[in-house]
Amino acid sequence: MPELSIVEAINDAFHVELERDASVMVMGEDVGRAGGVFRATAGLRDRFGPDRCFDTPLAEAGILGTAVGLCMAGWRPVCEMQYDAFSYPCLDQLITHVGRYRWRTGGKMQFPLVVRMPYGGGVRAPELHDDSPETYYVHTPGVKVAIPSTPADAKGLLAAAIRDPDPVVVLEPKLIYRTERGEVPDGEHVVPLGKARVARVGSDVTLVAYGAMVPVCLAAADELAAEASCEVLDIRSLRPLDEGALLESASKTGRVVIVQEAPRTVLADRGRVHAVGRARRRRRSKGSGFLSAFGCGSSGHVTATGFATPRRRSSFAATIRASAS
Repeated sequence: MPELSIVEAINDAFHVELERDASVMVMGEDVGRAGGVFRATAGLRDRFGPDRCFDTPLAEAGILGTAVGLCMAGWRPVCEMQYDAFSYPCLDQLITHVGRYRWRTGGKMQFPLVVRMPYGGGVRAPELHDDSPETYYVHTPGVKVAIPSTPADAKGLLAAAIRDPDPVVVLEPKLIYRTERGEVPDGEHVVPLGKARVARVGSDVTLVAYGAMVPVCLAAADELAAEASCEVLDIRSLRPLDEGALLESASKTGRVVIVQEAPRTVLADRGRVHAVGRARRRRRSKGSGFLSAFGCGSSGHVTATGFATPRRRSSFAATIRASAS
């Protein structure tokens, strides 16, 4: 299997899925001739033509509104929002239309629509380039949300989103777009939505994370290996949420630390906190069952790379150490 970065794996997924299904198309700002700001769509226009990979005006609401019409006409559009906060103008289309049309038509009409965007902080970008808006989408009825942390999952989750009959928002952690590398299966590769991944097996405390925070948790688990056995659970999908995996891991370790870089208020953690809360009630025998939610940033402007510094890394390790004690 080839070793790819996350953005290379996304590009690979596009080439495979557009070849597999003639109804799949890619649309967005600079996705055609330029191949995308991060080169995620490089080569698609040349290979599949301007009718299946095309540039749009700088109008996110128009991009998503057009995609709604394309779904009604039998297409499977993949919309790129160039950066996380650029997606806000299309929230009205997403909340009031995209997530509701299947219900409104009594299930007669599917909406196989994908909205993908780079998200997250730590890249020292301007004010509209480093948000973590997953909560908006997680709490939108009828919309699924997936966030990969590895190149293989980036390809597999995007393929699953494209093939899904319902709208899916795929948030791609730009901080590790090119730094996180790994083996990626050739050809068709699908990772089911709603299925978490145990990134590291442990017995003392569960670290729950997604996206760019998964490597942070793995690094913290390595640092604490002599003191505590940390299990790292990569959520992969925030909606549907794999509550079974959460309950199983929380029941096994009895302690949970939730790690994310989103704003510290109105977090996307609500479902996970409820899930591990049920696990705590099930298992009272192991320790105190201490639950800790650890926010890595605030106000959407985060410094995930701050964990690379000894002070930040030791602070995070201290939080886990306290939970495991």
